[in-house]
Amino acid sequence: MTIRVAAVGDIHLSEHARGNYRARLDGIEDRADVLLVAGDLTRHGTVEEGQVIADEFRGLAIPVVFVLGNHDYHSDAEQEIMEMLRETGHFVLDDSAEVLFGGKLGVAGGKGFGGGFAGKCANEFGEQETKAFVRHTREIAERWRIALKGLDTDHRVVLSHYAPVKDTLAGEPPEIYPFLGSYLLAEAADAAGADLIIHGHAHAGTEKGATPGGIRVRNVALPVLGRSYAIYGL
Repeated sequence: MTIRVAAVGDIHLSEHARGNYRARLDGIEDRADVLLVAGDLTRHGTVEEGQVIADEFRGLAIPVVFVLGNHDYHSDAEQEIMEMLRETGHFVLDDSAEVLFGGKLGVAGGKGFGGGFAGKCANEFGEQETKAFVRHTREIAERWRIALKGLDTDHRVVLSHYAPVKDTLAGEPPEIYPFLGSYLLAEAADAAGADLIIHGHAHAGTEKGATPGGIRVRNVALPVLGRSYAIYGL
């Protein structure tokens, strides 16, 4: 069975955009089997903006799997937003996994975090603030590895907001790469195994890349795609 995965990130909806994005999803069920949304759903992470997201995706004819992004954490309402989205009947990953289509597809992941990439990254050394920054990403990556290992499915996809490789950051200033993602996320996927990694966050980046282990990586930030969503086959 071929599974058609639609994906997009960084839609940044607010009350002013109510109804606009839903119109762009018309007919998606004819083109895709599942929709993955790679974070930065809102502009400022307010409860009101979270309600807009819940309303825009409510009743969609295919399953939707969300992760939150850094914007969605800005107002400290991330738990309320996740609960709103779950109440729509769709899925929200928070360093966790879900199984769809009777075991044919497993999706694991969460927001992710930064730190940089091999050879040019922060280390868990020195000041407590630096150690805490890197430790946060390392602990997230370990939870992803465990979640992926627990998926006994035909296909496995990782859904993230932050980038796991620098390939898909090409076009962004190199000085901000450490704040756009971490190689630890890719290491977790390579260790556990996956068919595809979806992420957003890098608005000026590049769509296509790969992990050192050869897993396809796709940056689906809306400004990168230039279309409502992309579709990838598994």
